[in-house]
Amino acid sequence: MPVPWFLLSLALGRNPVVLSLERVVGPQDTARCSPGLSCHLWDGDVLCLPGSLVSAPGPVLVPTRLQTELVLRCHEETDCDLCVRVAVHLAVQGYWEDPEDEEKFRRAADPELEEPRNASLQAHIVLSFQAYPTAHCVLLEVQVPAALVQPGQSVGSVVFDCFEAALGAEVQIWSYTQPRYQKELNLTQQLPDCRGLEVQDNIQSCWALPWLNVSADGEDVRLVLDVSEEQRFGLSLYWNQVQGPIKPWWHSNLTGPQTITLNHTDLVPCLCIQVWPLEPDSVRTSICPFREDPRAHRNLWRAARLQLLPPLEWRLDAPCSLPAEATLCWQPLDGGPCLSLVPPLPRENVTVNKVLEFPLLKGHPNVCVQVSTWEKLQLQECLWADSLGPRKDDMLLVETRGPQDNSSLCALEPSGCTPLLSRASTRAARLGEQLLQDVQSGQCLQLWDNDLGALWACPMDKYIHQRWALVWLACLLLAAVLFLLLLLKMSRVKAAARSRAALLLYSADDASFERLVGALASALCQLPLRVAVDLWSRRDLSAQGALAWFHAQRRQTLQEGGVVVLLFSPGAVALCREWLQDATSAPRAHDPHDAFAASLSCVLPDFLQGRAPGRYVGAYFDKLLPADAVPALFRSVPVFSLPSQLPDFLGTLQGSAAPRPRRLAERAEQVSRALQPALESCFRPPGAPGTGRGMGPEAGDRT
Repeated sequence: MPVPWFLLSLALGRNPVVLSLERVVGPQDTARCSPGLSCHLWDGDVLCLPGSLVSAPGPVLVPTRLQTELVLRCHEETDCDLCVRVAVHLAVQGYWEDPEDEEKFRRAADPELEEPRNASLQAHIVLSFQAYPTAHCVLLEVQVPAALVQPGQSVGSVVFDCFEAALGAEVQIWSYTQPRYQKELNLTQQLPDCRGLEVQDNIQSCWALPWLNVSADGEDVRLVLDVSEEQRFGLSLYWNQVQGPIKPWWHSNLTGPQTITLNHTDLVPCLCIQVWPLEPDSVRTSICPFREDPRAHRNLWRAARLQLLPPLEWRLDAPCSLPAEATLCWQPLDGGPCLSLVPPLPRENVTVNKVLEFPLLKGHPNVCVQVSTWEKLQLQECLWADSLGPRKDDMLLVETRGPQDNSSLCALEPSGCTPLLSRASTRAARLGEQLLQDVQSGQCLQLWDNDLGALWACPMDKYIHQRWALVWLACLLLAAVLFLLLLLKMSRVKAAARSRAALLLYSADDASFERLVGALASALCQLPLRVAVDLWSRRDLSAQGALAWFHAQRRQTLQEGGVVVLLFSPGAVALCREWLQDATSAPRAHDPHDAFAASLSCVLPDFLQGRAPGRYVGAYFDKLLPADAVPALFRSVPVFSLPSQLPDFLGTLQGSAAPRPRRLAERAEQVSRALQPALESCFRPPGAPGTGRGMGPEAGDRT
């Protein structure tokens, strides 16, 4: 069910409804005055020509205010026409130029004289009434006795009955004197249509009129016409933009009843609807229901187009008149707000669909036009960008002229208008003397000129060229700094690429321990470290032999400043004790792939001769080996318990490349999470799922 959102205005002016209208009987026009005045209505029409203003010879009567009232002029009980009654309020304006004339006027009005003469002020008041396409003027003669003549005081009013007008018409009323002593008064009113209560009952042409309702239905608007079936009527949508004949935007002859839907994007404030029965001399009803609709005002600005026409003209196209102002502004090359210019364009409302001229002598691509309302900027266009090219890096100078040929120059900048010879820290102030010389030598373009001042656009290119040497020097210095920073970054990248090497030695006690070693090696590679472990080099072990492989890896690791990690387990401790108990006897046969057993012949001499510190690091897993199980000989180097001492262990492995403590703790947490599944696998009871022999995903040849 659509919700009604607009009701027609049913009365003259701002009155919401017409409750009761006075009836005037008879076709004759009449005039009547307030007490103390005498008036007379001249027969016939007069010319509606105000004429030019003239000076008053002394006190004169002039109109000061217009007041209207809607009445019905009736020929029969139900045969009436709409009529506008006009009241003109009068006052005395001006003074006697000669005191003798004033004295004569007073003496002529003295009632004690035996033969008083008729002394009074007389005025001819013209009322001009226009309702397209007709115009009608009447002349009222008014006299005021001398006793009421007080300059500047109101003397009363004269009432005219009445101007007949069409229903729904817009009427304009003017009042002035003949001859004209002041600017004419004017008043514009929208008359009611057939929806007025008294109008509907008393004007016969309204009886068969179609009734129109406007309602909102979501985003769209519905026009509901309450028309009897088979009755034919016309419907027209038009833009009520200017006076003159209606130019329909959409027109159709229809048969009732009808419901017409309008898209919300078609709404503009001046969109009006006119409906009438298709009968000879039928009355037309017009309404303009979208004047206050916010959607209509948004659509109007979307449809508005600002055009700049060479050489020095502009035009604002829009379906309706716009309550906006247009100003000139200066758009700097570096962007920022457009700076208002002196002089501005006229501050009154913009005239739409009309070519207007700029108050400029020359065009410049930095000069722009802004169209704005009281709340925000709506449109902006810069002058003749196609013909004058892009904006320039020019400085706009404002010249202000005073009395005795005194003048001053300032530069228009975002911070304000800076005097050229000031000590401000702006570009214009630094170049003030040079810019002043440019104006005097004719190197600046004059954009505007009148008695109050002028505008000059001064090129700044030559001042920019003078600073090219400094700019190039600064660029070279910047390039050198950037090159040094790039070299420093590349050295850091190379250092990071050559991360520290670590050789991991362990005893292959069982498959689950090998998986744990593989998980540790994989986690250490993420630090980053370059990890070597026999678990990933089985092919090289088979080809070279365990002892030869270990010697090659140990030599390369120590030459690069790396570290050898001894990972102790129950099997590794047993092998160490066996070698320590009988170091001179031949060792027992071991697994050919067991690099730990093969390496003891080279590792033990390093510890016995004191060469191990700084080159070796020990480690063991908390739950696989007690801390005191590691042989005392190997405690000459740091021995860490894993994973409880992971941060210290990782910091020792990375050496000088170790990160800050917070980052090191984060890496230790990552390594601990990586080891957790393999640790749980080692501690499962024998025969539990997941304890089968295998190397896991880390196993295989990584070389």
